[in-house]
Amino acid sequence: MPRIPDRQRIAQDSRDKISSGEYGPGFKLPSLREMSAHYGVSAEPVRSALLILQAEGLIEGHQGKGVYVAGDHPASD
Repeated sequence: MPRIPDRQRIAQDSRDKISSGEYGPGFKLPSLREMSAHYGVSAEPVRSALLILQAEGLIEGHQGKGVYVAGDHPASD
């Protein structure tokens, strides 16, 4: 069974939290450092996961303020 890359595992976990409502619209995601510690990885896979989620329109980064769940993220069916 192939190992899931860290960036995909982190992105999927964050997607799940957004779709379940645990991370609602406007929720500020944990910092890069906090997420790295939580997932036991360096900052790079976390950064890559955030870029994936941003490209999907689920999160928005605000320079110097943090990363937030988009207010109009697509509903999951």
